[in-house]
Order: sequence, then C-alpha cells, then structure tokens
Amino acid sequence: MPPHTLAELVEGQPTFQYGLATFIPFRDREACDRVRKIPRAEITSHPNPDFRIRVIDDRQVFYQEFADDLVSQIRAARDEGRSFVAILPVGPMPQYALAAQAINGERLSLAHVHTFNMDEYANEDGETAPVSWPGSFERAMREQFFGLIDEKLRPPEDHIHFPTTDAIRDYGARIEDLGGADVCYGGIGWCGHIAFWEAHLGLEFAGDLEAFRRAGPRLVELHPITVMQNALHSFSGDWSFVPPKANTIGPREILGARHRSFWLDGDLGGGVSWQRFIARLVAHGPVSELVPGSILQTVRTDYAILGGVADDVVVDMA
Repeated sequence: MPPHTLAELVEGQPTFQYGLATFIPFRDREACDRVRKIPRAEITSHPNPDFRIRVIDDRQVFYQEFADDLVSQIRAARDEGRSFVAILPVGPMPQYALAAQAINGERLSLAHVHTFNMDEYANEDGETAPVSWPGSFERAMREQFFGLIDEKLRPPEDHIHFPTTDAIRDYGARIEDLGGADVCYGGIGWCGHIAFWEAHLGLEFAGDLEAFRRAGPRLVELHPITVMQNALHSFSGDWSFVPPKANTIGPREILGARHRSFWLDGDLGGGVSWQRFIARLVAHGPVSELVPGSILQTVRTDYAILGGVADDVVVDMA
C-alpha cells in the first residue's frame, strides 16, 4: 500500500537540490535560506540601530502614518523657514490623498516644497511616457496628489520634477543644486530594487559596492521580476502593458538624502504577499549591489512593513 501522510512520503528521502533561475542576479542560496526563516517576531531586530524596522498591522493606519510623516516634514520645514526637497515614489498611492486632505484642512502652503519623482516608464528607445498615457507616473501624481491639493496651496509648477527624457541628464544635479533631498520616500521591488534601480544593474559593478553607491540617474531596462510585479499590482496582470524601460534616480540620490522613509505594503490579502521574502532579504541579507535595497541597512532609514508582509514565509501548496 502506498504511503498517505507527508511524514511517510518524505521520511528517508534526499533533500531536493536545485539552483536559482538564471535570470536572478543574487545567487547566494545560503543567505536566501537564512532570511526566509526569520519569523515575524524577529523581523524588527537589526544590528544597525539607525535602520529602524517596524510592523504596522492595520492597512489604514499604515497609509495614514505615511501621509502624516510627509505632511509633518513639510510643516516643519515651513515653520523653520527653509525649503523642503522630497524624492517621491508613485506606489503605494493611498497616502497621497490623505496627505492632500490634511494639507487642505490646515491650509498648509507648499510654496517651499520641491518634489522629484523617483522614476517614469520609457519605451525601448528611451522615450518616457507622456502624461496622457494611463500608466504614466506623472499622470498618477498629478491626479492623485497635486490635483487634490487646493490650487492656492500647491507647489509652483517649476518645483515639481519628473525624470523625463529631457530631464534625466541633469536630474541628479537639480537635486544637488537645492542642497540635496531632505527625505527620500520609497518602497522595495520584488527583485529588491529601490526606485527602478534594478537588481541586474549590480552586475555592472563587479562587486565594487562603493562605485554602485555613487551611481546616479539613468535609463534602465526593467528586470523580468519588475515587469511581472507591476503587471500584478497595476495592470490586472497584463504584462504586455508594462513598458520595457524606465528613467530612474540612482543609489547616489537615495543615499544622499538626509533621511530615508521606506514603506512596504505588498500584501494582496487572503494570506498572500509577494513581498515577504524580499522584505527580509533587503533588511537582513548581505549588503549587495545585486539586492539594491540592501544598501538602506547602512544608513539612517525608517522601514515600515505592513502586517501581512511581515508574516512568516511559508510554503503552502493548498
């Protein structure tokens, strides 16, 4: 009679050995195995006290705290009589509506605010998406943030920057000319990217982490994992709608900011999260140019994780 229980099936059987898929740049199997086993109860512990990890279980609280953080920094700069320079991501988006509501409610002028979006999609020839294209990051920001703010309170138009084809060449210099960014907000991509600085770009630096840290804005080819991630959360799974390239800021701009605030909300509900493993690899794996977000471990960073993302990584074939 054949065995029926899992214990009977696996008892005495050799472990299944296999290599990582060839398109994955980071190939340290031991590191992957180690971080996968980090339980939720230990995910906030880190040897660098300036790399501050916290878990927020309530999704609404998560986005509200993101919004409150942005608005409080804008307000503090105003009260101190200085400009405020922020690098902003497009996703997640709910915090922007909450921030706009607060800005309008307290009549907080953004005349002193300068924003630089992290990235923008581009076609195979390097031409960035126009604001008329539904998937444009500029369009999303104008519709879901700036357009929700009272016109009298918005930043001047020349204070709002996007890494377009025309702007990318001196995009980093524009930030530097303003004294650098006060804060860089962002998230972590499925391949470990920050902004659209993709995992495979690290292969260009041949282990030279310092050269990697100095890399600035550029046009990049999107990694296959990123194409699938963005198809999943923005385009109903339609990978044919995701452009092949993007303009993006580099590690230099992220590390050059006086503060970093990263928010991980990749929880699809029903116990499914695409971000559980990469959240751990970025925060607890080796600092590597092949996992771009891992450089955040080396600097002052707030790393907020939605509860479903912090849950244990498990194998569930049910």
